Amino acid sequence: MEDEENIEEELFLVESQLHDIQGQIKTLLDRQEELYERQLQLKALLEVSKMSRNKSNYGSSVTLEDWSGSFPWDSQADDTRFNVFGITSYRSNQREIINTVMSGKDVLVIMAAGGGKSLCYQLPAVLCNGIALVVSPLLSLIQDQVMGLAALGIPAYMLTSTTNKEVEKFIYRALDKGEGELKILYVTPEKISKSKRFMSKLEKCHHAGRLSLVAVDEAHCCSQWGHDFRPDYKNLGILKIQFPSVPMIALTATATSKVQMDLIEMLHIPKCVKFVSTVNRPNLFYKVYEKSPVGKVVIDEIANFISESYPNNESGIVYCFSRRECEQVAKELCDRGISAEHYHADMDIIAREKIHMRWSQGKSQVIVGTVAFGMGINKPDVRFVIHHSLSKSMETYYQESGRAGRDGLSSECVLYYRPGDVPRVQWSSTKIVAFKTYMTLYDTVRVCFSQSKRSCRRGAFFQHFGEALQDCNGMCDNCASSIELKEIDATNHTKIVVSVLRDLKLNDQRATLLQLVDKFKAKWKGLGYSNKDVDLKREEIEQLIVQLILDHVLKEEFQHTAYSTNAYVTLGPLWKPALQGNRPVKLEIAVESSQDRGGGGRLSKGAKRSWMSDLEAKLDELRRELSSSSSNRGISIFPHAVLSSEQISLLSCQKPTTEAELEKVIGKVKTEKYGGRIIELMRSYVTDARAGNGADASKRNKKDKDVVCGE
Repeated sequence: MEDEENIEEELFLVESQLHDIQGQIKTLLDRQEELYERQLQLKALLEVSKMSRNKSNYGSSVTLEDWSGSFPWDSQADDTRFNVFGITSYRSNQREIINTVMSGKDVLVIMAAGGGKSLCYQLPAVLCNGIALVVSPLLSLIQDQVMGLAALGIPAYMLTSTTNKEVEKFIYRALDKGEGELKILYVTPEKISKSKRFMSKLEKCHHAGRLSLVAVDEAHCCSQWGHDFRPDYKNLGILKIQFPSVPMIALTATATSKVQMDLIEMLHIPKCVKFVSTVNRPNLFYKVYEKSPVGKVVIDEIANFISESYPNNESGIVYCFSRRECEQVAKELCDRGISAEHYHADMDIIAREKIHMRWSQGKSQVIVGTVAFGMGINKPDVRFVIHHSLSKSMETYYQESGRAGRDGLSSECVLYYRPGDVPRVQWSSTKIVAFKTYMTLYDTVRVCFSQSKRSCRRGAFFQHFGEALQDCNGMCDNCASSIELKEIDATNHTKIVVSVLRDLKLNDQRATLLQLVDKFKAKWKGLGYSNKDVDLKREEIEQLIVQLILDHVLKEEFQHTAYSTNAYVTLGPLWKPALQGNRPVKLEIAVESSQDRGGGGRLSKGAKRSWMSDLEAKLDELRRELSSSSSNRGISIFPHAVLSSEQISLLSCQKPTTEAELEKVIGKVKTEKYGGRIIELMRSYVTDARAGNGADASKRNKKDKDVVCGE
C-alpha cells in the first residue's frame, strides 16, 4: 500500500513536470511567433534600404512606401471602381494594395472578411491588358465570383471539373491565341498541380505577354500551420518560378507570423509588400448564450431567434459540430417554420451546389452547415451566423463568424455554449493535430466564450492575433449587458469534485464530464449542504469543472475505440492542494441570466438592427426578380450582384428618379442594365408618398435615413 502511494506521488510529480514543460513549450511558441514577426520586419526594412538607392519610377511625388500617392491610373481606377463595380469609395488599404499591384510588385494581403479582398485583384485585372489568373480553393466561391463579375459585364470564366467542353475550348483558345474576350480566369489549385495541358497553355499566354497578374485567394491554405491546410496549395510556388515578371497577390483573412513566413517562402515572393489590416469587424455584434442540455430547447431558441429577429427572410448560417447534427438541426428548424437546408462534405457535389444556389438567391433563408461550408463565401448580406456548438479554435471561429455582415451592415454572431461541448470538440481535434490545437481550443474557451462574463468578446480576437486592443463600442453582450455578476468562493465545491475523482480512481473507475456533474450533485446532497447561495446549477458545475481543467487541477484523458473516442475527466497535477483546501477557487456566476437568454429576438443594448422599410423591401423584391430573369452565358446571377444591401440603403435614402441621379448611386453599368425598372419603382413610390398613400413608409424612411446616412 505504501509502495502504491509512493508510485502515485512520483506519477503526479512527473505529471506536474510535464505540465510545466507544456507551459514552457507555449512560451517558446509565443517567442517563435515574435521572432518570425521581427524577421519579416527586418527583411522588409532591408529591402526598402536596398531599393531606396534606386531611382523611383514615379519621381519624387511617390516614395517607396507611399502607395496612397498619385499614380497615372488613378482616374481610370476611380471610374472603373464606381461605374463598373458600383463601389462608392475604397475601404481601408484597398487603394494602396491596388496601386502596389499595378506597380508590378508582389503583395501579401492580410485582411478581415468583409474588408474587400476581391476588389484588390479584380480592379487591377480590369485595368491591365491581358488575362488575370485567380487561384481559389472552393468551387462554390469561384461560382459566386464568376456570377458577380458576369452581372457587371466583366468577361470572367472558371476552368474546373464542372466546366463544359465548349467553355473549356474557348478558354484554351483565349490562353493560346488570345481569341475571344477573357479578362479573369478562376481555377482551383488542383488545376495548377495536376493539369499539364493547362500549364502549357498558361506558359504560351505568358510568353505572348497576355498574363497580367496572378492572385492566390485564401492563401493560408498553403501553410501546414494554417487552419485550412490543403496539399495542392503547396505547389503554387511554381507560378512565380515560371512567371517571375508577373505580379502575384496572395490574400487571406487570418495569418499568424509563422503562416505569413510560410506563405512568402512557399509562393517565392520574398520581396513582397505586406498589408495587414485590423481583425476588428465593428459591424458585428458578438453574443454567447447558455446552451440547454436538452437538444429540442436549443432548437426552439434558435428558431425563435431567427423568426423574431429576422422576419424578412434575411440570410443566415447555422454551424454544427457533426454532419449528423447538421442534418438533424436543419430538419428541426424546418419543422418550426424556418426555411433551412443542410450542407456538408458527405453530400453529392451537385446537391451541394443546388443548395448553395438556392440560399444565395434568397430562396432559402438558412444554411445549416459544418466547416465544409463557407470558406471564402462571397454572399455579402449574411445577417446572422449562429454556432450551435463550440468551434475547434479561435481562427476557425473568427473565420466562420466573419461570414456575417461582409457588406458592412450590422449583423449578429451568436454562440450557444455549454462546457459539456468542450470534450467532444477536443477529442475530434486530437485526431488531427495535438498540442497546438489543444491550446487554441482552450484559448477559445478561456478567453473568449465562456469563463469570463466581464471581459469583452471582441478583445479576445485582438489578444489572440497579437493586435492592440480597440474599443468594442458596446458591440458584444458582455460590454452591452447590465446583468449583475457575483464571484463566489468555490473552494468547497472543488474539494468535493476532487474527492469524487479520487474515490473513482481508487476503485479503478472513470467519469465523463456529465457523469462527474451527476456524482457531484449526489455527493453535495448527501453531505447536507443547504445554503442556496452556494448551491450551483448544473451548467455552473460544468463551468467550474472546465475552469479546474484550465487551471490544471483536473485534466482530460481520451479512450479511442474502433467506433468512437470517449473523453474522461481525471485528477490533474495540482489536485492535492485543491483537495486540502490550500488552493482557493473563485467562480463567477450571473445573479439573474434570464434577460439575456437566447429565445427571443431582443437585442442586447448596443446592437443595431436594420429593419427593412417598405421601400427597401420593394427594392429587395425587385433585385430578386431581376436576378432570376437575368443570366450571362447561361450563368445565373445572385440578387446581391444586381443591387448590394448598401446600394439598397442608399437608394432608400436618396430616392433617385432620373438616370443621372441613379447613376450617381449605383454607377453606369448597373444603371444601363437595371435602371429602367429601378426608376419606375422609385417614381411610383415617390408619387404614392406624395399622395399620402406612403405616409407611413415615408416616416420609416426618414428614420432609416438618419441611421444609414449616419453610419
